[in-house]
Amino acid sequence: MNRVLLLAASLLLTNSAAGAQSSQPYAGLEKRPIKALSQQQIDDLRAGRGMGLALAAELNGYPGPSHVLELSDRLGLTADQRAEVQRLFDAMKQEAVPLGNKLVEQERALEDLFSSRAITSEALKTSIGAIAETQGQLRESHLKYHLSTAALLDQSQMQRYAELRGYQRPDGSAGHKHKHHH
Repeated sequence: MNRVLLLAASLLLTNSAAGAQSSQPYAGLEKRPIKALSQQQIDDLRAGRGMGLALAAELNGYPGPSHVLELSDRLGLTADQRAEVQRLFDAMKQEAVPLGNKLVEQERALEDLFSSRAITSEALKTSIGAIAETQGQLRESHLKYHLSTAALLDQSQMQRYAELRGYQRPDGSAGHKHKHHH
């Protein structure tokens, strides 16, 4: 009987400790200058990095200029292809960096409205609308350069890219799949 009580008490303590942890998932984030963004996200936005915004393209066979440049030798890019992909990459950065900076500042403004207790329903709606518009522009910016980059590569380069990125095996089957054993 004591073993059952001990087990029950042990389970209760374990569950309450787990419950305490899950009720504080944001602990520590209140110290961030912009609560909605990590420092890494701010740095990525300011540098024009993709941050997964173009996964719809990347994972469906539309490589981005950054990764194509990184893999240019292994993809066998011609000098013309390399120059054109570099041009696309530079253009993407020129577009994405100002949008990323704008988004950081919009998030900072929203943060300030909340922290100063000056937020109203109307200000919230206006601020969120502006943030959503900038997020959409930033995502479109990254995605459209994936379209342009894919148009520059031939089929064998596209295949090789998918292999190098781990999306496809050399035999043409999908990569990163787990085999199920019965």
